[in-house]
Amino acid sequence: MKPFGYVRARTVPEAIEAHTSAPAARYLGGGTNLVDLMKLGVETPATLVDISALPLDTVEDTPGNGLRAGAGVRNSDLAVHPRVRADWPVLSQALLAGASGQLRNAATTGGNLLQRTRCPYFQDLAQPCNKRAPGTGCAALTGHSRELAVLGASPSCLATHPSDMAVALAALDAELTVAGPGGTRTLPVTELHRLPGAHPERDTTLAPADLITAVTLPPATAGAPSAYRKARDRASYAFALVSVAAVLRLDPDGTVRQARLAFGGVAPRPWRALRAEDVLTGARADEETFRRAADAELAQAAPRPDNAFKVPLARELAVAVLADLATAQTAPEPQP
Repeated sequence: MKPFGYVRARTVPEAIEAHTSAPAARYLGGGTNLVDLMKLGVETPATLVDISALPLDTVEDTPGNGLRAGAGVRNSDLAVHPRVRADWPVLSQALLAGASGQLRNAATTGGNLLQRTRCPYFQDLAQPCNKRAPGTGCAALTGHSRELAVLGASPSCLATHPSDMAVALAALDAELTVAGPGGTRTLPVTELHRLPGAHPERDTTLAPADLITAVTLPPATAGAPSAYRKARDRASYAFALVSVAAVLRLDPDGTVRQARLAFGGVAPRPWRALRAEDVLTGARADEETFRRAADAELAQAAPRPDNAFKVPLARELAVAVLADLATAQTAPEPQP
């Protein structure tokens, strides 16, 4: 047992001050990831700043038909929120695909975004891991890499980001509200997570005492047809081998007016497929276009022998999700 300090914050400024004042502090929300890592000895915070009592657990409409969810909103509550289910179904589906019901009841919106990789070498103190202990090496480079990255990896790290919710938020162009010692700012979800480069120990672009306080879903994607699909080793309680979040809105003539696509399970961060979106936008919504778009994005993949299957899996999953969204918009309405 390693002793640590504990501070229960009541306001956001109080939480930031407590974190800033305590070296090697960590924020504690639902604790579904941090506590596990403490038990393993991977995380050894000197102080826990408990933010579970902060008033960040509400969901409210924003001007223009957007939605703002506090960082303390539980995953279960956000998944079944009526507006999320109606206007951003991809987010509801992603949340319900993640973990078990018990964990969703405890996990928070902010904590889900900030969970750390489930790479087995990161969690095993007997193995070298640059993300856990910079400069020690990456055991995955010569070890088992089946679940690891095919996009965005580096010679220092092959780990993938585990969040389902983050993939959906990336496809939705969601924004974060971040409070820190220097004040409050907004940050696109797509700019939160870092690629490993030479510093895989840095998961995000946040400063140490920064605190995510809310996630905002923009009006631009409200009501657009969207979907999330996840391929995994078993039907429940498993992290994605590959996942796809897509938003696809068609014009009456069957061309793509709006396309947003993101992959999970394939990279160190939720992977926004910008090259694929460029191919899709303005093109005919058919299988040929969908395959060209997926191939344009996955051409940059650098798989290893253990995980080469992820490239065709990602392609077929993306094509299937896009085809389903297109069919739902072009199929004739049933006659009474």
